[in-house]
This record gives sequence, C-alpha cells and structure tokens, in this order.
Amino acid sequence: MKRLFDLLLAACAGIFLLVPIVVIAVAVRLTSPGPALYWSNRVGKNNRIFRMPKFRSMRVGTPAVATHLLKNPDAQLTPIGSFLRKSSLDELPQLWSILVGDMSFVGPRPALFNQQDLISLRTSEGVHELVPGLTGWAQINGRDELPIPEKVKLDRQYLERRSFLFDLRILWMTFERVIRRDGITH
Repeated sequence: MKRLFDLLLAACAGIFLLVPIVVIAVAVRLTSPGPALYWSNRVGKNNRIFRMPKFRSMRVGTPAVATHLLKNPDAQLTPIGSFLRKSSLDELPQLWSILVGDMSFVGPRPALFNQQDLISLRTSEGVHELVPGLTGWAQINGRDELPIPEKVKLDRQYLERRSFLFDLRILWMTFERVIRRDGITH
C-alpha cells in the first residue's frame, strides 16, 4: 500500500508542480554556470547506492560532503541556493526518485555515500532495511541540528512505529515545518 501511495502522490505532485519545477530549473541555470540538477550518490535500502537528483544550490565543484562539513558553506551557495534550501524547493526533483522506487515520501533521509558513521550506525540498528524518504521522523524532530546518534535513534523509532497513519502524520508535520522553516540552517 505504501508503494502505491508513493506512486499516486508523486505523479499528482509532479503534474501539479510541473510549472514551478520548470521555473526553478530555468532560474538555477540563469543564475549560475552549470546544470540545473545535481545528482548525488546516496545510500538506499540495504545500503545500495543510488543517484538522487536535487536542484543545484551549490556552486559546481563543491566537495560532495555534508554541508556542515564544508569550511564555509555560505560561500559555496549559488545566488538562489540559500532560498532553494530554506524553502526546500531544492528537493522537488526527488519526486523522480520516488517514482522509480529508490525513495519513498517517508523514511530516513538517504545518507551521502561517504557518511560512513551514519551508514554504520543505521546498519547496526536495522534502519538500512528501510527505503529512504523525502522526509522522515528524524527530519521533523530536528533536521540539520541533530547529532548522528540522535538521528539514528529517531530513525529506529520510525522503523518500529511505521504505519500508513504515522506516515500521514509525518507528512503533515513536514508541511508545517517547511512553511515555518523550522530546523533549516543553510
């Protein structure tokens, strides 16, 4: 049922958001050199690597590390990068990852391929068995501000509590937090 929900919601969202997606893609291309999309190697279900698209918010050539590990992340942002990140509009291309089955709407956020500490801890807690999500329980309980052990603890709670109603609750809470810009640091 979760996969069917993901497919239907992603297809509807893709159609509804088609014009904003095109406008954002054009804006990214006009405000900085390089492609509109950035394809990031991420860790999916059972630690399988997949390619996840985002609207490019960082300059071409920025190291592929978690933003908090960059020496001066603000210096790497494109002219509209900060807006894209704070509004979460950079995440819209991930509808593609949901449609092809690499992601779900709700699940643990996919780790970068080189976040070995996060990957290892998630594997030891069984969280690696979940399909990663556009949003998740850890996302709405701290997002960028959470230390890795706390993030994995919340991911584990999601693993134990997951249900369709819990997913709907997380989606609603995500919508509220995005509107209020809670927990966004870059």
